[in-house]
Amino acid sequence: MSEWPEFGSVDAIQKDSPLPLYFQLKELLRQEIESGHWQPGQRIPSEAELCQAFDISRSVVRQALRELEYQGLLYREQGKGTFVAQPKISESLMQDLSGFYEDMVAKGFTPVTKVLRQEVQPADKKIANYLQVEPGDKVIVIERLRSVGSEPINLVTTYLPYDICPDLIDEDLSTQSLYALLEKKHGFELSHGLRTIEAVAANQYEAQLLGVEEGAPLVLLDSVSYLRGGRPIEYFHAVHRGDRSRFEVEVVRVRGGRDPLGHVVELPPTNSLRP
Repeated sequence: MSEWPEFGSVDAIQKDSPLPLYFQLKELLRQEIESGHWQPGQRIPSEAELCQAFDISRSVVRQALRELEYQGLLYREQGKGTFVAQPKISESLMQDLSGFYEDMVAKGFTPVTKVLRQEVQPADKKIANYLQVEPGDKVIVIERLRSVGSEPINLVTTYLPYDICPDLIDEDLSTQSLYALLEKKHGFELSHGLRTIEAVAANQYEAQLLGVEEGAPLVLLDSVSYLRGGRPIEYFHAVHRGDRSRFEVEVVRVRGGRDPLGHVVELPPTNSLRP
């Protein structure tokens, strides 16, 4: 008997279909994974076994497996085979101004934070620009490694103006949300934020902390959060493991535009406008 899990109820590949063979195989394997028939950590059939099972060429199998790897559904271990990956952890990105800690708690996960650095330093030109302070002004720097259970997920470095929240340097951020702390204990009212996202490769430092290979794909998230009235309260730079993270974005269509602070300005319905 094969060591890998049996196929569930999947359709055979249709050789006369206009759909490419690799695409059909990819969808069949995806079905096995997403249905739960193949569990995370289980080894899937080898390339040779898949070729024999579906009577297709190895190049077709390799392309299907490669795309499933890119999508984070499979991963390879040299000399051992190809395995089903753990489901990615979703985080909200734009619609709600929330942090990693709040996101994970809301989704039922247990976030673990290791504070690597919490200190005061002078702002360089880049940080000063984000926080709208002068270069050389004091800022609080907090570097944290965020995990779910024992698995590291992201590495985030946060900068805040020292002059408006100096007591934050003494707070324990290993077991609580920074945003909740700013609002509930320090009385700040966070209004909105601007976040950008891009793909980057892990450097040596990031790879070591996140438990990935140097050069592995990461998702870089840059964010500036603002107080009501428009003053920046926080800038953070976070890198997330590409194999374990995905971001959910809720979008809405509004009539109107945005004010100088980025707030949506809606126009009244057309039938309520007076001539």
